Amino acid sequence: MNEIRAQLSQIWQSIQGTLFPWLCEELGELTEKQQQLVTVLEVARLEEHIPSFGRFPGRPLEDRIALARAFVAKAVYHMPTTRALRDRLASDVKLRRLCGWERRAEVPSESTFSRAFAEFAESRLPERVHQAIIESHYAAQLVGHLARDSTAIEAREKPAQKGAAEEQPEEQPVKRGRRRKGEQRPTEPTRLERQAAGMSLAQMLEELPKACDVGTKKNSKGYKESWIGYKLHLDVADGGIPISALLSSASLHDSQAAIPLAAMSQQRVINLYDLMDSAYDAAPIKQYSQQLGHVPIIDTNPRRDKALKDELALEAQRRRRAGYQTAEELRYHERSTAERVNSRLKDDFGGRLVRVRGHLKVMSHLMFGIVALTVDQLMKWVE
Repeated sequence: MNEIRAQLSQIWQSIQGTLFPWLCEELGELTEKQQQLVTVLEVARLEEHIPSFGRFPGRPLEDRIALARAFVAKAVYHMPTTRALRDRLASDVKLRRLCGWERRAEVPSESTFSRAFAEFAESRLPERVHQAIIESHYAAQLVGHLARDSTAIEAREKPAQKGAAEEQPEEQPVKRGRRRKGEQRPTEPTRLERQAAGMSLAQMLEELPKACDVGTKKNSKGYKESWIGYKLHLDVADGGIPISALLSSASLHDSQAAIPLAAMSQQRVINLYDLMDSAYDAAPIKQYSQQLGHVPIIDTNPRRDKALKDELALEAQRRRRAGYQTAEELRYHERSTAERVNSRLKDDFGGRLVRVRGHLKVMSHLMFGIVALTVDQLMKWVE
């Protein structure tokens, strides 16, 4: 961690000692939010991930670097719509020049913003930028705890209709009812079992459902609540740094995304402990975590075993009375880091303001916010 702090400290000294004074001379005094945007843009280095199209016949494309910076500004300023972003760019000279446009007339139309965003989503620009940030500042570091959790993402689109159940072939009809004595029926491996059996990361991601649908979960008070949209799954390192993210249908159970997330994070960082709540309490997830050389700390899920549930409650009561906590319990408390990151993404970086449709665009919108959040959390270490 000392190496990370030293590297980030050098970047921060360059920004604070050179970039901010130069911008103040050019634009005037910067507000705290403008300084935050400048820091995110300087660390993210969007221009390194946007190809140059050169000179081609026909009308030239609008500056994609400036447009990408504008979408980062939209996340940093927590703006609800692209129209609100354009209005702000038209009236805020400093913000407009920070994004890359000198004059108000240079700001593109709303349709141009929409086309550029579709290109960024198709090329997965914000996902590549986030991966580059993590690999630049975390690749050679040892991460203690990796907290895994998901959060509901509400979308303004109709849920996809469930497809009709596939008919079974006539030669292999599915038998119903109780098995006869000695009868053997073929059993299909579950998704978790297939993932743990050695699927590649690309295959696992391809198999996960991505369409908008209806999700249901219990809130902190035990009541069920539903939403239409998606579910964002995150792996978060110590300090509130998002390491990996994937977006699935809202109805997908949290456990189905655990192994793909673990495989994705394994390519980016080296961590010791995997922290998960009771939704991830499954043997294939524990085994996969151990195969990666990690220590899984997962809250026990009694499911419908009332005796086990009562025993766990009594054991927790005994430990509270004795004032005793195991090392695993103390480490498990770090799992709340993921919940705080989910909350901050929604409250400060556009996670609640999804106005686009389709898996790719929703993921791109969220990842622009995650890029800004990641840089902001990294720079808090040295400020």
